[in-house]
Amino acid sequence: MPHTPRAQHSLFGEILDWMLAPLLLLWPMSIFLTYVVAQGIADRPYDRELAVVVRAIARQISVHPPAAGTLSEVHLQIPAVAAELMRAEDSDHVYFQVLGGRGEFVAGDAGLPVPDEAMRTAGEVHFRDETMRDEAVRVAYLWLPMPGADNERVMLVQVAETLAKRARLANEIIKGVILPQFVILPLAVLLVWFALSRGIKPLSLLQQRIRKRESSDLSPIDERDVPDEVAPFVRAINDLLARLDQSISTQKQFLADAAHQLKTPLAGLRMQAELAGREIDAGATDAVTLKNSLRQIAWSSQRAAHMVNQLLAMARAEDREQALRKQPLNLVSIVMEAVRDFVPRAMEKHIDLGYEGPAASPGAMLHGQPVLIREMVRNLVDNALQYTPAGGTVTTRVVADPFGQAVVLQVEDTGPGIAEHERDMVFQPFYRSPDALIDGSGLGLAIVRQVAQQHRAEVTVADASPRTPAAGDGSGPGALITVRFPLTQATPG
Repeated sequence: MPHTPRAQHSLFGEILDWMLAPLLLLWPMSIFLTYVVAQGIADRPYDRELAVVVRAIARQISVHPPAAGTLSEVHLQIPAVAAELMRAEDSDHVYFQVLGGRGEFVAGDAGLPVPDEAMRTAGEVHFRDETMRDEAVRVAYLWLPMPGADNERVMLVQVAETLAKRARLANEIIKGVILPQFVILPLAVLLVWFALSRGIKPLSLLQQRIRKRESSDLSPIDERDVPDEVAPFVRAINDLLARLDQSISTQKQFLADAAHQLKTPLAGLRMQAELAGREIDAGATDAVTLKNSLRQIAWSSQRAAHMVNQLLAMARAEDREQALRKQPLNLVSIVMEAVRDFVPRAMEKHIDLGYEGPAASPGAMLHGQPVLIREMVRNLVDNALQYTPAGGTVTTRVVADPFGQAVVLQVEDTGPGIAEHERDMVFQPFYRSPDALIDGSGLGLAIVRQVAQQHRAEVTVADASPRTPAAGDGSGPGALITVRFPLTQATPG
């Protein structure tokens, strides 16, 4: 399934969304909470008024002593003016009811529902919500003890009022709170937008500073003028610029060294060609002289070609994209192939070139880039042959770790060896030991280390194994170069 690139988005817009979305979500919640609080605020004063009315009615109740053979009688005397005022509301209807100790109706509206309470606390006004004639009402009620009776016989006084006034007051409170929010909310959005614009302005200034830079300017960006939150990002850019500057400097030095190294064989090639041309113009027909000139031309061209091949190999070794194209490969097969290819050269120099190790080993399987691994092995063998004198020995080995921890490649020679203080420098491109008498490009071991780094392998240099005097020519301790491929590069056999 092809990967779909993520659409570019605005940091300003994303921050604005994250700031405004909660604000817009909280606004309806604020309206709901305001409505609930407004209802409570509107209920309190009207509940107090109902409580006052209930107690006033309770004071107008009189209980007559019972006559012989009869029960006590409850009477309510409300002045006509007061009764008329209770029913004179324009917007709300007011109902009241008085029930005697036996639950008998005494006065008021008989249809008002009676509270269903097991525990009847006398002397305390209670409130509840009811429905009266299909209208919601607020009811205040009071239980009164019957004089001279037991505690279970209590009278009931209750007053009910419809909710129009309460709703109107609650709406006025809500309007007083919500309407200003219609002005405050757009103002808040505007202030947030303005604050974000000011907040990300340093990013815009930083962008302008980077755009105005010359392409060759890799100096660090000044961190003093950026916010603390952006400073780590700027430090990361400065670190990248420093690494890029170092890489470009290394490439420039590499090109300069390559040009210098190529200059010598090309100059020799040109000189020999001109010398051969002058001899021919002078009428020289000496075949030996012309043959020597042609031999020098061939040697110079071969040296130049070798240098070009080494440069190309170095470029391949530094190509990270190619290094990622890895596949299973057998190190033994690659080493044996390289040894076979260098046998004619070894015989020409009278050097004993050999291989020690298994002919085929499943434990020597690597997950690597075949071209780079082959280039590494060939450079190791070529370097050993180049520095080993006639009559010497070059031995290649592949050692599979019995514990499966690594696969080891070794190339050992009987040449002059590498001094301990030079064992790090010989891996630098174009480095040549001041004591070296052999002509070379100085790229062989640099290619080896670069390929090893691409495969997370370790390269070490040591003196060769001790030899008996008869086994060598006494020219030096010899060199043993070991490449250790870790377990992460080994694959199951």
